[in-house]
Amino acid sequence: MDEAEFTKLVREWSPSMLRLARMYVGSQAVAEEVVQEAWLGVLQGIDRFEGRSSLKTWVFRILVNKAMTRGGREARSVPFDPVEDPDRFSAGGAWVDPPARWSDQPVESLLSSETLSVARGAIEELPPMQRLVITMRDLEGFDAEDTRNALEISESNQRVLLHRARAKVRAALEEHLAS
Repeated sequence: MDEAEFTKLVREWSPSMLRLARMYVGSQAVAEEVVQEAWLGVLQGIDRFEGRSSLKTWVFRILVNKAMTRGGREARSVPFDPVEDPDRFSAGGAWVDPPARWSDQPVESLLSSETLSVARGAIEELPPMQRLVITMRDLEGFDAEDTRNALEISESNQRVLLHRARAKVRAALEEHLAS
């Protein structure tokens, strides 16, 4: 793989890798470190890539392994937990990206945003493997085979996890929309 190809892959896959890593670790900054560690792992191990799976599956498997290791380490430590996410504020304490004023939002936008928030909340409440499978399949666009290979699970397990995850998210949305 030449430098231009590698640069293109980093640009294309890093946003998805970051979202997936964020599911394992406690902050955006740590997720960014995990993605960097994964890309370093790819560079160090590319000569051992045997092509038994797609390159994307292999890269995301490296990412998942790094993220699980880092997330496990984080879980064993007890970090200071600020009331607000520090990534939302600048060094001086001001909003990095201030929230939009509700009065400036059309009703449809607020309802859509509220519904999206319910869906995201439902996904966050899922057991870890269901959350990973639905995120990879429905949010990141992975196909079933790449998801199975990256998470090292069977075809039937992937199908069951995805079905259960979708059912729980659908139930949360139906409950929200009924009220």
